[in-house]
Amino acid sequence: MAQGRIRRWWLGFIQRRLNPTTLAAARSGRGPFSLVRHRGRKSGRIYEAPLVLAQVPEGIIAELTYGPEVNWYRNVVAGGGEVLHRGQWYRVTAVEPFPADRGRRAFGPFRSLILTLLRRHDFRLLKVEAIDPPT
Repeated sequence: MAQGRIRRWWLGFIQRRLNPTTLAAARSGRGPFSLVRHRGRKSGRIYEAPLVLAQVPEGIIAELTYGPEVNWYRNVVAGGGEVLHRGQWYRVTAVEPFPADRGRRAFGPFRSLILTLLRRHDFRLLKVEAIDPPT
């Protein structure tokens, strides 16, 4: 029970305090952050989430740090979305599980080591197509 409250507090803290800073970095194309834009499943509102993503020949890899229950992921699976990665906009056309070992390697040697030490194993392949910037 206490663990659930701590997790909700932590996610709330990230959303209110850390996300505004990382969103600005993602929009500017500087730093390690990418931007995922998605529509709420219930509200229909447009949301944006900053993420660290990695590109592979098949698409873009996302590591699900907080599991598959986070809203950005559930919304993208339910209704699609767009990704701003390294200054280019992409439309997400499909989402598939991705092998953990390949997922970790996609992030490069340093981040791969960190992901291994943190025992991260939940990766998704975002199949994408390049688009013009959404309005």
